[in-house]
Amino acid sequence: MDLKMDKKEKLMIETIEMHTGGEPLRIITSGYPEISGKTILEKRRYLKNNLDHIRRFLMLEPRGHFDQYGGLLVKPDHPEAHIAVIFMHNEGYSTMCGHAIFALGRFAVDYGYVKHPSREGEDGISYYNVNIQCPCGLVRAEVEVQNGKSGAVRFVSVPAFAVATDVKVPTEKYGTVVLDIGYGGAFYALIPDHALGLNVTESSLKTLIDAADHISNAVKKHIRIHHPEEDDLSFLYGTIITDGKDDFSDEMTSNLCVFANRQVDRCPTGSGVTARIAVQHAKSLIKLGDERVFENGITHSTFTGKAVEKTTCGSYDAVRVEVSGRAFYTGRSTFTCEDEDPLKNGFLLN
Repeated sequence: MDLKMDKKEKLMIETIEMHTGGEPLRIITSGYPEISGKTILEKRRYLKNNLDHIRRFLMLEPRGHFDQYGGLLVKPDHPEAHIAVIFMHNEGYSTMCGHAIFALGRFAVDYGYVKHPSREGEDGISYYNVNIQCPCGLVRAEVEVQNGKSGAVRFVSVPAFAVATDVKVPTEKYGTVVLDIGYGGAFYALIPDHALGLNVTESSLKTLIDAADHISNAVKKHIRIHHPEEDDLSFLYGTIITDGKDDFSDEMTSNLCVFANRQVDRCPTGSGVTARIAVQHAKSLIKLGDERVFENGITHSTFTGKAVEKTTCGSYDAVRVEVSGRAFYTGRSTFTCEDEDPLKNGFLLN
């Protein structure tokens, strides 16, 4: 579908630009046509089926790039939500995004969606609770504000669980590999770098991307991904290559997430950290309250995470995971297009 404009109704989309650990977030605040649907998942389906050309307009070049990430603000349908968001990327629409939660938490406080702190702490720090409705469910964040400036954010995940541990998956390039599959708001294959003959902090980025994409394709071919409560969530989002340091220790552990259409996360991946902790807990490698530091193997940005509560999701034993990080503003934008522009619909070079 081509973008169409006339003199009476021009497409003009306003955004706030942020990043978390180097991973961009384009918060889309206004300019979208009306989005049909009573629930957030119905709205997500409507976007996919009717307005996907605007996702391409905003995420792809020349306004975005291969690894651009966005969040469209929509009206919440959850009674406790302060804001609701639908995530988008180079391929389509994801179900959860931890790095976006850190950015959206600050945004919600700074732009008045949450006006009053929930509690006061030491050193003049106020804490604001921000409830963010995502396609995967309600995510509860807490934002620190000191001297009128928002800062660090932590969130508690939706129920996270291990789908399969130490499962054998045949691949064309690496033979049969052993990996885990975890859910942290989205489904990920988790595989240590040594199983692929790689090093997540030293191997070339292209080699890591190729390997992760190969694993994702193999898992999609051989393993059925199913969410116990919602079919719209039942798909593999990506593969996370780790350094294999899954036993609890004070040592930092590194990983790199490749998701969607070979898109590379610049941060440690909030939903991926959630999935890793859920799998580590399921394998009795960590206990509730064991806090770990997770590093992106390329940018070396870090998140912290810990399992804080046992719960269930359908038939799965699950945990809720608290993840902490920091997001920063980078600017604001107004995006338009001219009807005679031959590249107005966006393109990718990769």
